Amino acid sequence: MSKLLDWLSEFLAHRKGLLPLIGIFLIAANLLVQFILPGWLASTNLLLHIGLIVAIFGLMLAWAL
Repeated sequence: MSKLLDWLSEFLAHRKGLLPLIGIFLIAANLLVQFILPGWLASTNLLLHIGLIVAIFGLMLAWAL
């Protein structure tokens, strides 16, 4: 587990914008799902919530690293 965290922190330290970019992609995907696939995924806005959490976590992590 320690080696995994070391590798992950090294990987993300050089790619500080990756997590916010993934978050923005998930938020944009949620917008498309709203119009294309009506149903459970669209009504719960799951991708929107996950994208927002990933983007905020990525910004906080980039600031710390």
